[in-house]
Amino acid sequence: MRLLDRDNVSYQAVKVDDVHDEDWSSLRTSQILGVEPECIFKTLVLRGDVNRFLVCCIPSNDELDLKKVARASGDKKVEMIHVREIREITGYVRGGCSPIGMKKVFPTFFDETILLFEHVYINAGALDTMLFIEPSKLLEFVHAHTADLVKSMR
Repeated sequence: MRLLDRDNVSYQAVKVDDVHDEDWSSLRTSQILGVEPECIFKTLVLRGDVNRFLVCCIPSNDELDLKKVARASGDKKVEMIHVREIREITGYVRGGCSPIGMKKVFPTFFDETILLFEHVYINAGALDTMLFIEPSKLLEFVHAHTADLVKSMR
């Protein structure tokens, strides 16, 4: 939030009560906030064969399609990092990862559905705080690209 404040990017911090270590999922967060899970974007960190690390943000009710991510990022193959690597790579804890303010800047991709919303929720870097922000401002701030990143639900 300090980084957004520094650059005068408007957002609203939203506290998420009743989040416990055993149930910190973004789907649970959508229930607590009373919003559709499609407008809450979860942050996932991957390792690629070209890009050492990359960040993908997708709707909380969707599943990442690794082949689509590889195409979008220019990698031949990508894989999720191991959960025990999250803090070392990003500076965040599992369930509290945000595309903003990681230890290093990584290529960042958002699922293209982010463009359908006037505002979305993303993690603020803590288990109990979300950011409510305009997609265009978020994408510009993290220099993100948009692409189809999720598995088709049939």
